[in-house]
Amino acid sequence: MATRMVTLLLSGLVFSGLAAAPSIAQTAATADTVMVGGAPMYPSKNIIENAVNSKDHTTLVAAVKAAGLVETLESKGPFTVFAPTNEAFGKLPAGTVETLVKPENKATLVKILTYHVVSGNYTAADLMKMVKAGGGKAMLKTVEGDPLMLSENGSKLYVSGEKSGVAEVTIPNVKQSNGVIHVVNTVVLPN
Repeated sequence: MATRMVTLLLSGLVFSGLAAAPSIAQTAATADTVMVGGAPMYPSKNIIENAVNSKDHTTLVAAVKAAGLVETLESKGPFTVFAPTNEAFGKLPAGTVETLVKPENKATLVKILTYHVVSGNYTAADLMKMVKAGGGKAMLKTVEGDPLMLSENGSKLYVSGEKSGVAEVTIPNVKQSNGVIHVVNTVVLPN
C-alpha cells in the first residue's frame, strides 16, 4: 500500500486517490512555461497578465501603467517585447524612473517603452538568423519608430539602443498569447 501511494504521489497528479496522466495540451503548456522573477509565465496569458506576476519586472509594469500602455500590450498583437528588469532600470541615473513616471513626462516614457517593442512574434532563433544573415548585425523597426540594433557574440544575443544602452537577452523566448518576451538586463534608449 505504501509503494502504491508513493507511486501515486510521484505521478504528479492525484485525484480522489487515483493518478491521472497529464494531457498532451497540459504537457505542451508546461514545457513552454518559463519562470521569470519567481513566477511562471504561461503561454496562454498575454504580456500584461504574465508581467504583473514577475518580481523582476515591477518597475516595468509600473512604467507601462503610467504610460497608459496596458491596453495595447493586452491586445492581440503579436508583439516582441525586450523587457528590462528592475535591475536594468536601476542602472539609469538616480531619479530617472521617478521623473519619467510623472504625468508631465508621459510622452518621453511612452517613447522609451515603445522602443522596447517590435510588431511581430520573433523568437531568439528568428533574431539570431537575422543577425547571422546580416553579417553579425541586424535592425528591427520598433513600435516607437526608431531602429533597434541586434548583434550576437557566440550564443548570446544583444540589443542596442540608437542613443545608448546595450542589453543582453538574459531569458529568451518567454511565450505569451500575444507574442514573446525576451528579458534584457539594460534599458535601451532611442534617439
